[in-house]
Amino acid sequence: MRPQDVINRPASEPIDVEQAEAALVEHYPRLVRLAYLVLPPHLGRNRRVLTAHALAQRSLPRGRTPGSAAVPPPRRREGAPADPGYAYLRRQVLRQALEAGLPLRRRAWPKRSQLPPLLPQVWGLRLFPRSGGADELALDQRLSALTGPGRAAYVLRGLDRLPDPEVTRTLTAAGVADPDAALTEADGVDAADKAGAESAAALLKSSEFDPCSLQARPTDLMRRRQHAKAAFAATAAVVVCGALLGLPGEGWGPDGAAAPAYARNPAAERALDPAKTVRVAPALWKQSSRSDFSVWPTRGNRADDRALLRRALAVWARPGPSVQASATPGTPVGPPMGAPQLLFAGDVDKVRVVLLYDGLRIVRYAEPRASTTGAAIDFARVDSADAAAANALVVGRTDGNVRYLTAPWVRKASVRDLLVPAGNPVALARTPDGVTDPVLSPAQARDCRSWDALELRDDVGARLMTDLGELTPARLTSGPPSAPRDVSGPVERTRWARTACLLPTVRSHGVRSVNSWAFAEQTLPEGNGRASWLCTRAETWRGPGSRVLAQFQAPSAKPEASGAVAARAEHSPACGPRDPRVLAGVLWKSRGGNWYVLAAGSEQFASITTSGGVEGTGRGNLLAVRADAGAEAELDGRLADGTRVGALR
Repeated sequence: MRPQDVINRPASEPIDVEQAEAALVEHYPRLVRLAYLVLPPHLGRNRRVLTAHALAQRSLPRGRTPGSAAVPPPRRREGAPADPGYAYLRRQVLRQALEAGLPLRRRAWPKRSQLPPLLPQVWGLRLFPRSGGADELALDQRLSALTGPGRAAYVLRGLDRLPDPEVTRTLTAAGVADPDAALTEADGVDAADKAGAESAAALLKSSEFDPCSLQARPTDLMRRRQHAKAAFAATAAVVVCGALLGLPGEGWGPDGAAAPAYARNPAAERALDPAKTVRVAPALWKQSSRSDFSVWPTRGNRADDRALLRRALAVWARPGPSVQASATPGTPVGPPMGAPQLLFAGDVDKVRVVLLYDGLRIVRYAEPRASTTGAAIDFARVDSADAAAANALVVGRTDGNVRYLTAPWVRKASVRDLLVPAGNPVALARTPDGVTDPVLSPAQARDCRSWDALELRDDVGARLMTDLGELTPARLTSGPPSAPRDVSGPVERTRWARTACLLPTVRSHGVRSVNSWAFAEQTLPEGNGRASWLCTRAETWRGPGSRVLAQFQAPSAKPEASGAVAARAEHSPACGPRDPRVLAGVLWKSRGGNWYVLAAGSEQFASITTSGGVEGTGRGNLLAVRADAGAEAELDGRLADGTRVGALR
């Protein structure tokens, strides 16, 4: 049944609850989508999803209307079924969604729709619709600039295909004071969409605005654990408060921002004794068979500051309520198992910094030079680090800049802008302790006009590292998954120039390295040049949690123009050493205005087939099939041994 063909009953006509319930079951996805689109964007995607479901579920009439089922339905157009139940539910959903966008006032009780929904509720997960393309993002931005009635008018036109008089009646029934102004706002969005109403209807029905087909991500796991630990510690503190007040002695001295000690253990006290920290001699790395953080020498002008080290170790073991703590995903935040290794202790800009290593984690403690309050502590997992991964650590961040502490085997440091592949690296000065001058951090930038990467040179060669908002910079490589190599040469730098602006999608996920692999080259139809297909895979320190992007890089006059993301996946072995295969496709428009479904797979593929909206088969690992604008197709590939493999998703 098509709700847009419904001829509505007057707003005053009673609706039987059973009739409304039947309409709700039949049109539930459309009603939830309608609520999601009309709800104010400032609520956030997770709350909009839950609120949209709550509004649809609360739209049923509260009481049974006797005899209303016997009222004959109105006359309808030929071929268009009448559903007054849906019209009633739509008005109710619109009214509640518009009320949710009203500001809260001190002297008035909030409406039920203005508060977070009681049901449904999801604990420990954040839900949001699947991401769409650039057109869906642009439409979402235009809708966010409208008022609630303006969004409602646009959605009724595009989703339910209602004519303007019916939109006016529906908005009036939903409580809109000036429906004509809402229609005028909707006209502005239609004017910005050159493709017209048909394109708008297709975009509104896309997965970007479907709150019934959802992706799930965890909430802030570290904060949840900290809250649970804090609640447990508070309960324990109440029980043993009297005993704690009676403990004699002051310990080793003031612990700064650390929480009060609630237990005494000889092994734990030795681990937190600044005199017991492990210190490595400056030249040990030259004789060692290992090249990782364990052979970094102790450096910094405050390496002998016992009070600073005591505070750092105490905050590590028991961060107090004033401490800002962070950890990369999968990194434990408990105290050290034994005496940690001291890598650095010194003044960096306006803070005192201590870097410690316990074999599994790098821990950075920072406090203002003017006081010992307002401390921060960061944890990063670095197990199984090699010489390439242990090249540098972030030692300080100030005003959008980052300073690195480089490994003792680094002979030269420089900065290279990834978006300028033909440019030369700029030398980066370092102190005798190995601390670099400030470098503009791309992890903090709001746009992507440049991407400064750290180029470190040792006896083996030059390696590119980039800041992704964590203690350890990520290594950038190129080549097949079985043998990734450091980025070198104009071709690899040009491909990375068109990939760099996609790196924010893997920011702050505990990324160890990012490899970009050109798995196919394709000659475009109608003589439009030659395109590259790349697979970019971000590996994490913890193992799981990898992220994979398949890119389509068409010829461009701008060497830094980002490629189009054809597919993406998380926790997938594709494009990695365990499964060095990938298949992806895009809907591409030629310079002549014709549309094609283009697909490419790695060299293992013997054929590629597209089905659904577009039918076609290509031999080998490439496919190009003529299509219509907006066509949707399913990709399927077969390997040389006949194994069927689907597209990356």
